[in-house]
Amino acid sequence: MPERDVFAPVPGDIVRGFERGAPPLTGAPVDGVLDDFAARVEPWPFGNGHPRFYGWVNPPPHPLGVFAELLAAAMNPSVAGGNHAAVHVERQVVRWFAELAGLPAGSGGLLVSGGSAATLTGFAAARHRAAHRSGIDVRRDGVQGGPRFVLYQGGEGHGSALKAAELLGIGSANTRIIPADTQHRMRVDLLRDAIDADVRAGCVPVAVLGSAGTVNTGAVDDLEAIADVCAERGVWLHVDAAYGGPAVLLLDDLAAVRKALARADSITLDPHKWLYAPVDAGLVLFRDATGAREAFSLVPPYLRTDDDQDGVGGPAWFSEYGFEQTRPFRALKVWMLLKHLGVAGYRSLIEHDLAVADALAAAVDAAPDLELLARGLSVVCFRGRPRSRQEEDLDVLNRRVLTALQHSGRAFLSGTVVNGAFALRACVVNPRSTIEDAEAVIAAVRAQLTAA
Repeated sequence: MPERDVFAPVPGDIVRGFERGAPPLTGAPVDGVLDDFAARVEPWPFGNGHPRFYGWVNPPPHPLGVFAELLAAAMNPSVAGGNHAAVHVERQVVRWFAELAGLPAGSGGLLVSGGSAATLTGFAAARHRAAHRSGIDVRRDGVQGGPRFVLYQGGEGHGSALKAAELLGIGSANTRIIPADTQHRMRVDLLRDAIDADVRAGCVPVAVLGSAGTVNTGAVDDLEAIADVCAERGVWLHVDAAYGGPAVLLLDDLAAVRKALARADSITLDPHKWLYAPVDAGLVLFRDATGAREAFSLVPPYLRTDDDQDGVGGPAWFSEYGFEQTRPFRALKVWMLLKHLGVAGYRSLIEHDLAVADALAAAVDAAPDLELLARGLSVVCFRGRPRSRQEEDLDVLNRRVLTALQHSGRAFLSGTVVNGAFALRACVVNPRSTIEDAEAVIAAVRAQLTAA
């Protein structure tokens, strides 16, 4: 793979073949189907397996995770519940992560498709609790005609939170975007003021979204201070640790953040990000599993299965803690990778990624025509800034550089905006990437900058 282009768009004739091809009326031999895959699919990947792919948060999957996905598909259970192995594997995976996060007895959770589903699940439980405290049966009556429900997130918070607000009937207009400080962290003083203003106006604060590693800049909010505000005002705290969670859970340097994370009411964490599991594998954890069950379960209490260890029913069903009924065996790949790598193995891989990101940031600092704009966890945001260019020209220049770089095949970065400036964004989540790859990426950027 290192000898191939990092990324190349699918050729137009192949795209047109997909768009115009009619449904097959008769079947083809397996060899023919595999040949078609080899000719039209495999040569045009997303690029995230390449050691110079630093776009977004998409690691290559660990080979054992790929094999586990095959085994899970062969078993093909529905993990809604019941007394079969897949259920007990998922319960163990959830317990392992709850213990790593420092959550108390009575906590729980379930695997979902990713961070978006995890945040939606956490917010739904938060909405149920906030409505119940206000005397509203939100499951029966919905949100029509009642007080205005409000959510809070920082300016660096993930866009999936706004989508969740819309899906839950709260609305994006009722999501307060709290400005960030100079370190791209939510300003806790402004959060406190916003909650107090909404309470005075008769609104119902539902939840605060804190971030333990934003995908934009890698920023980690002051979760301890945010947890204090939420505790003082009785507001649910949901922490988005989809990307940064593994570093927070495993690294000694982030022990203080880990301690604060343990105060959350719900947590998003994606093993398919920085734990190198194949997509999809998201996770939502709840401090109070009983409260989450009240938000989702459609099973009358007298019919609930809680501990039928010797019968068909098994333990409490996962389908009572979220909105999926048919659920794939997501837990097997996470379980197998944890057993194979262990905490120590994962810690080593994450520390490697951070070292490569450090080298990337150092190369930016050493280049006279580059400017570092943000650095958090394994994210490095920077831009080209030749002395010959005026400030007002830099956004256009860097957009041109990014497009040329992505099409060059030499490296792949994504684009973002940092403090109003367009930036080139690198995120290192590939243990096979090296310091030499990081230096090659910077060399490729500078070459495009010179050409532009």
